[in-house]
Amino acid sequence: MKTTGTLTPQLREWILATARAGHGVPEVLKLLKEAGYSPAHSRSAVTEVLKIPLSSINASAPSGRRTRPPMAPRMLVDGREVRVSAGMEAPVVRVLDGLLDAGECAALVEAAQPRLQRAMTVADDGKHQIDERRTSAGMFFKLGETPLVRTIEQRLAGLLELPVEHGEGLQVLHYLPGQEYEPHYDWFDPTQPGFAAVTAKGGQRVASVVMYLNTPDEGGGTAFPNVGLTVTAIAGSAVYFAYEGGDTSSLHAGLPVIRGEKWIATKWLRERPLR
Repeated sequence: MKTTGTLTPQLREWILATARAGHGVPEVLKLLKEAGYSPAHSRSAVTEVLKIPLSSINASAPSGRRTRPPMAPRMLVDGREVRVSAGMEAPVVRVLDGLLDAGECAALVEAAQPRLQRAMTVADDGKHQIDERRTSAGMFFKLGETPLVRTIEQRLAGLLELPVEHGEGLQVLHYLPGQEYEPHYDWFDPTQPGFAAVTAKGGQRVASVVMYLNTPDEGGGTAFPNVGLTVTAIAGSAVYFAYEGGDTSSLHAGLPVIRGEKWIATKWLRERPLR
C-alpha cells in the first residue's frame, strides 16, 4: 500500500475488505498506521470509505483508561472474598466465585420481577429494539437506585478499579426454558451510523460482567464460541470479560435454558463516565 497521497482504489478496497472481515475502526486505523499512513490521512480515508462521521472515530479513540481484569486468585472487596476460579487472556475472561451472596441474589430477583418486559437490544441508530435473537424478559435499575444496587456497583468498582460512573445501569434478565441470547458482541460497531450517538455519553463499551442470580436446573451458561469456552451459571458467581471494539474473540451467547429458569444481572462498562 502507498503510505502517502490521496485515497487510491487499492486503499479503498483494502479498507472495505478489512471492515467486512470483522475488524472495527480502531483496528483498521492501527493497521494503517503500521503500514506507514499518517493518522490524518488514515482518518480521512476511513471516514470516506465507510461513510461515517469523523466524530465517530474521535469517539472511538482509546481514552487511556481500561478496566483492570482481576488477577489475584483471591481478593477481599467490600468485606467479602471473591475468588477467580478460571480465566483466559484472549479474550480476557475471569470467572468470579462468591461475588454475590444468596440474599443479594434473591433480593435483586424480587425487586426486578414487577418491572420485567421483553428484553431489547441496541439498534444501529442507537435506539432500543426487539430482537428475535434475544428472547428473555428484563429491566434496568438506574445507577444507585436502591441501597443493594449501590452496594453491588461499589463492589464492582473496587474489584475492577473503575469508578461507578463508568458503568451502565444494572440490567436484570429472566430466561425460561428454551429462551436464549444468540451469539453477539457487547461492544458497539464503529462502522454503524448510530455509533456516534450511542457513544456520545461514555464512549465505547470496554467490558461486561454477567452475574448469575440462580443456578438453572440445566443449561443457561455463557458460551464464547470463537474460543471454545462455556461458563456454567452458578448462583452468586459471575463472568467478567473485557474487549475492544472489533474484538471478534469476545463473541458470546446466553445458552438456552433446558430445565428450570435463569436469572442474571448484567453490568456494561464504558471507557468514560456516563454523564
